[in-house]
Amino acid sequence: MEFVDVLFPINLGPLTYKCPEHLIGKAHPGMLVSAPLKKQITKGIILGKSSAPISDNIKNISDIHGESPLLEPPLLKLLNWMADYYIIANKGLVLKNMLPQETFKRVKARSKGKTEDKESNEIIEIDENILSKIKESLSKREYKTFLVHAPSPLYESAMVAKILPQGKSAIILVPEIVHISHVLPFIKEIAGERLCVLHSGLSKGQRSEAMEKIISGQCNVVLGTRMAVFAPLKNVSLISVMHEHSSSYRTEEGLRFSARDIAVMRGYLEKAAVVLSSVCPSIESVYNSKRNKYTLIRPDVYSQQPKIRILNMRNERQPAPNLSKTVINEALSSIRKNEKIMFVINRKGYSMLTCKECGCTETCGKCSIPLMFYKGDKSLRCHYCGAIAGSPEKCRRCGSFSLEPAGSGIERVEENIKKVFDIEPLRIDSNMLKRKRIPEDLSDITEGKPIILGTKLLTKRLHSSEKFGMAAVLNADSYLNQPDFRSAERTFHEMYGITDKIKPGGSLFIQTRMPQNYIFRHLKNYDYASFCDEELEKRKEMLYPPFSKLALITFNGRDCDTVRAEKAIKEIISINKGVEVLGPSVTPTKKGEDEYSLLFKAVSKKNLHSSVKRFLELLGSYKCLNVKIAIDP
Repeated sequence: MEFVDVLFPINLGPLTYKCPEHLIGKAHPGMLVSAPLKKQITKGIILGKSSAPISDNIKNISDIHGESPLLEPPLLKLLNWMADYYIIANKGLVLKNMLPQETFKRVKARSKGKTEDKESNEIIEIDENILSKIKESLSKREYKTFLVHAPSPLYESAMVAKILPQGKSAIILVPEIVHISHVLPFIKEIAGERLCVLHSGLSKGQRSEAMEKIISGQCNVVLGTRMAVFAPLKNVSLISVMHEHSSSYRTEEGLRFSARDIAVMRGYLEKAAVVLSSVCPSIESVYNSKRNKYTLIRPDVYSQQPKIRILNMRNERQPAPNLSKTVINEALSSIRKNEKIMFVINRKGYSMLTCKECGCTETCGKCSIPLMFYKGDKSLRCHYCGAIAGSPEKCRRCGSFSLEPAGSGIERVEENIKKVFDIEPLRIDSNMLKRKRIPEDLSDITEGKPIILGTKLLTKRLHSSEKFGMAAVLNADSYLNQPDFRSAERTFHEMYGITDKIKPGGSLFIQTRMPQNYIFRHLKNYDYASFCDEELEKRKEMLYPPFSKLALITFNGRDCDTVRAEKAIKEIISINKGVEVLGPSVTPTKKGEDEYSLLFKAVSKKNLHSSVKRFLELLGSYKCLNVKIAIDP
């Protein structure tokens, strides 16, 4: 009698089953099986053979599906690695994140759901010598990670198409669904019917159909968002991660992982070439290239770029809040030339409310941060915990009725643009997207609109073929003032991304009250390499990644308190001097519970993981506390 360990796509570890005699010949690791679970037959994956269990009450597996493993050895190794690396992730939870549920339960596709592609008339010249190292690695079938500092997003697309191996399996990742239609024509021209698109925006039937094509081998080139990194392809030879710097590759809910890091690990296990590309590579990737862990490729391609002008808002005249005289004059000039204009302000709502008499600003009773006033429904909203209240008639501190707008959100800027330019701007923010059905690619709805006003959601979902005469970032400091050690890097990414949507010879105006910040010196010269050098020096001084490893632990629950956590922290620090623990800090959730956050920091990954595991043991029965861990490699 043989026993096998079966893993189901649920938050549970492997379970042991008997394997009937007639199925033993097919009971290989990675095979898709059916087995009884909670009074019903459920599909799972064989992890491997099991030694005879102590209990006699062992059920039989019902059936084994297919002739070859659904998960080949490299993917099984990846599953085991993730379960260990992400600490509280058991293997069932990892499997659930690796494969869409349609893999285990087939759903019939109702329609083809054709993905529209954006045709580009631009011809991108790529020097074959630049790609020779990548092609050599592909021909040798060896693992190597390349970092391509691309001159433009279009260059990235054309380059990936150039290196796509004929007839071999490949995975191409993009951070957002909107990017798929931009990349698709380049890849489809080479891969043809071998190409399959995979992302969360597909219907269940479409995803089911896509998975069948991948598993059967009908399609061996997969283009998709982060879920595509787990596509069950056999003998993967190339994994491409486009716009590799994007934070969209990180999951924020459930099992928290980075698809970029998973891509590199899968490439190592598959003996595949991994190509990370971006116009602004992440600081971690740049650091890895400096250590020769990644091979840096930087094409020397000249292209005329928009001029970047930094405006000091301490000196600029403001005829309207958040609109400098310089920006207004340049915008009027662009309007006379029939050029499109983009305004970006990273703040929703109308404004804050401040008392003219005592200077008190209305704040959230839970979070103590300023509330945003929404003029449409006259409400005050907290952008942190989601609390909503009616607009007060008088100041809560002094009782004065002299409440007035302070600062500007997108609604107030929209109002001022109408007054100054006598043009109705097209406003794009998350509140508008909730009210209207808007396509992933915003290019269609922006056509014919002279002025586009949006939050960073606009720049994220607007195609780079959409060229503006000028653009203005109205509150650049809101990007820099985020409580995140990556804020400078992300600000550079955001600003640089906007230049790609401005025509050659156009201008990007950046309004700031901190023009002396080092980021603007490098940004206006398009000198990303020098920015990276300075940023790395600052992080080294503060011992932030890539010079250390971080683990953010959050937990909540009615019975939570900081006493247990603080005792556990003291023991961790006394045992391991190489670990720094920041916190716990307490913040309210939308459900009204307190959420506790701890940040573990260590130079050694081994030290970090052992300390986090020990902390969880000391914390007690943490599973009932809704514990979440985000590992920052």
